[in-house]
Amino acid sequence: MVPCAAESTSMCGIAGVLMKHGRPDEGALSRMGDALAHRGPDDRGVFVAGPLGLLQTRLSIIDLEGGHQPMTAGPLTLVANGEIYNFVELRQALEARGCRFATRSDSETILHAYALDGLTALPSLNGMFAFALYDARRRGLILGRDRLGIKPLYYADLPDRVLFASELKAILAVWPGEPALDPGALVQYLENHFNTGEQSLVRGIRRLPPGATLVVDADLKLRERPYWSLLDVRPRRLDFDGAAEEFEPLFRQVMLEHLRADVPCGLFLSSGVDSGALLATMSELTRRPVRTFTIGYPDDGADSELPGAAAIARRFGAEHTEIVLDRDAVFRRLPHTIWATDDLLQDYACLPTSFLAEYAGRELKVILTGEGGDEVFAGYGRYRRTALQRWLQNLVAPGSGGFRTRGQWGRRWTERAFGTELKAAAHARREPFITAWQATPSVWSNVARCQYADFCTWLPDDLLVKADRVLMAFGVEARVPFLDHRVVEFGLGLADGLKVRGRQGKVFLKRWAEGRVPREHLWRPKRGFYVPVRRWLKGDILDGLAARLPVHPVIRRWFQPDAVADLVREQQRGRNAARLVWGLMQLAIWHEIFVAGRVPGRDEDPLAWIG
Repeated sequence: MVPCAAESTSMCGIAGVLMKHGRPDEGALSRMGDALAHRGPDDRGVFVAGPLGLLQTRLSIIDLEGGHQPMTAGPLTLVANGEIYNFVELRQALEARGCRFATRSDSETILHAYALDGLTALPSLNGMFAFALYDARRRGLILGRDRLGIKPLYYADLPDRVLFASELKAILAVWPGEPALDPGALVQYLENHFNTGEQSLVRGIRRLPPGATLVVDADLKLRERPYWSLLDVRPRRLDFDGAAEEFEPLFRQVMLEHLRADVPCGLFLSSGVDSGALLATMSELTRRPVRTFTIGYPDDGADSELPGAAAIARRFGAEHTEIVLDRDAVFRRLPHTIWATDDLLQDYACLPTSFLAEYAGRELKVILTGEGGDEVFAGYGRYRRTALQRWLQNLVAPGSGGFRTRGQWGRRWTERAFGTELKAAAHARREPFITAWQATPSVWSNVARCQYADFCTWLPDDLLVKADRVLMAFGVEARVPFLDHRVVEFGLGLADGLKVRGRQGKVFLKRWAEGRVPREHLWRPKRGFYVPVRRWLKGDILDGLAARLPVHPVIRRWFQPDAVADLVREQQRGRNAARLVWGLMQLAIWHEIFVAGRVPGRDEDPLAWIG
């Protein structure tokens, strides 16, 4: 195992309620805590005073013996989830201004920073976090979320109370009545593979945006305030040498901060650039074998991640574990993974990530991952479209410069299969991408605009949902160094020539890493986190879906059942409707969990969840 370079917080689940009148129901708080127990198996704390109830379930990472929450300092009470990575430096600065700390927990820095500087203290926090802070003097509740949305925070504004929690399922544990789906969010899930923005899949439950606070006063009036924006980044004229000279100490400091913990850290390792660069840097900084995990399938052939990951693990002397999965194992993990992610994600990679988290969680509490490298340094093929391709796509679907213009379903199936409400909400599909694209400064390039649109949508509401929720379902914290805001600002500001070159993306990161990682590892063709669902979705499971899907209540509510039956037959005939069928299967299982209230085990037959 790799001891992280640190002195001494906690990854956690947080929840609470602020009443307009009266006192919170402690039984309701307990139910919210039960729904978040997987996020914090080490400790649970409750605070109830006047109209306020706060709860935290704790996974101890720093200050294992101390750091119990809720945490108080004078009139302030705090529950927090995440890590303040610069807590060592921040604590020294706060102590120099007269603060006295009661614990070694990084979360305590939030209390003292706010006590001195109010909301203007938030930009001093480097990290991934979501918190709730009650100021008894002002009788106000402050909810805050980190800049990139690494840590989640949901809330609901009801007539007599405001509810909040780290996960949707905790709010639903005390929800008045049956949850109702939001048609716009459902359209986004079906067409884009995820729903994005402030509205969750459940009508009335919202997500606090990244880089923002929500202030709730005693009358339950809400005021949202951003404290950071990538729109402030401007292009910079740096050549490779100048950029490397700046990035080297920056990334070293970021990695040192991300390796702070009182427990060992490991790494999810693929055959790609991002995790390879992390492995090299972790090995250099810790000077010990890094504990690594990778995953693959027995019939992957040339697409397998396993040989490339094994080779780079050997290169750095890592203590490496390979996990090999078959179809049945992956499919049986589906109900649990849907439960873990809260909002629906049609991201196949959630399934292997679940197994990585399970294996790592048997011995570790902290895992570093390479999420964000493609967004920060422009690794995706969608950032390398030609001017002609962008122009043609923008003609067909204007508003976002030809970026993210196509939906998954296509006109044929939306006309046949969507019900009336879904058709009426069809405009919601592209709204978030158009809004993000049109918010960008005129001096930005198309590559930077693509990156920004993904930072606002895909990153917090797909990629980081997977990284946080799927790992926390096994009590494992994911740390994502490439998404430190300083690295993000650096990468977004680079010239296009340091991002893309011909068919290559991430040009700067690959060139920078050449001093540490073998060149052939860095410049090989990019592989995604591959899951062969299209090849696997056939035979008995497809026959079962043909019988069950068209008659399931949520399918009948939102779709034309006869068209759904035809869609399954398309896949049975080998015409590749796999993603559409898979998306409907996930929706039916999600409905059983989050509306009907069933709780899945770790490995169960997905057909049994459709009825």
